[in-house]
Amino acid sequence: MGLIKSNIRYLRKQKGLTQEGLAKEIEVTRSVIGAYEEGRAEPKIKTMESIANFFGITLDQLITQDLAEVAGAHIRERDRDIDQGDFAGRKLRVLSITLDSKERENIELVPEKAAAGYQVGYSDPEYLEDLPRFQLPILPPGTYRAFEITGDSMLPLSPGTVIIGEYVDNWENIKDNDCYIVVTEQDGIVYKRVFSRIQTEGKLHLHSDNTLYPPYSVPVSQILEVWRAKAYISMEFPSAEMSLAKLAGIVMDLQQEVIKIKG
Repeated sequence: MGLIKSNIRYLRKQKGLTQEGLAKEIEVTRSVIGAYEEGRAEPKIKTMESIANFFGITLDQLITQDLAEVAGAHIRERDRDIDQGDFAGRKLRVLSITLDSKERENIELVPEKAAAGYQVGYSDPEYLEDLPRFQLPILPPGTYRAFEITGDSMLPLSPGTVIIGEYVDNWENIKDNDCYIVVTEQDGIVYKRVFSRIQTEGKLHLHSDNTLYPPYSVPVSQILEVWRAKAYISMEFPSAEMSLAKLAGIVMDLQQEVIKIKG
């Protein structure tokens, strides 16, 4: 029971939700969430399944693993490697993957609802097994993962767009001004334009294409994974841009048509 209450609290905070916000998502009252987190009540199996599904983790992880401690162990291991000068990220961990029936690497899809769980389960093969998977033969050989993005910081790509990223195992290969999926301890999964300052500052500078969002930097010690954006899937088609020159041309054409009609 102690693990369940601490895990619910940890996952809720990682997702940035209030107790009321989580209650709405799993269709219970705020007081019930409070009772779970304070250990005054234990959720039924059906409710625990709803919680696990919402955060994109397995029921076994919710019940038997100390998720905060698991995340902390990853961070401590990463920090040890960084202290030893491994800014490239080569020794941070072995990437977990899944294979199809023909022994080809799958592209695992991390939907928005599974984003909070990904920070804990990204290296857990059982977590990856529960993610949707697909193949995209047009991509060159490599290791890929797909992430559903949220927010409007990278317009014209709209919220809900799926970004397909290629795994970057050596962070020294990050190219300035290219777009990447960066998985961080504090901010979770973000899609940004990246400028590497690893050698000089031990940081990545992250920029949004939407100028309403100011750039910020992330220390290497807080980075879990980096994926270079290679393709995207969207249900929305980009709208046509109407420049002043094009508008002026349309007006002139209309004027010529009017002159012909009057003549």
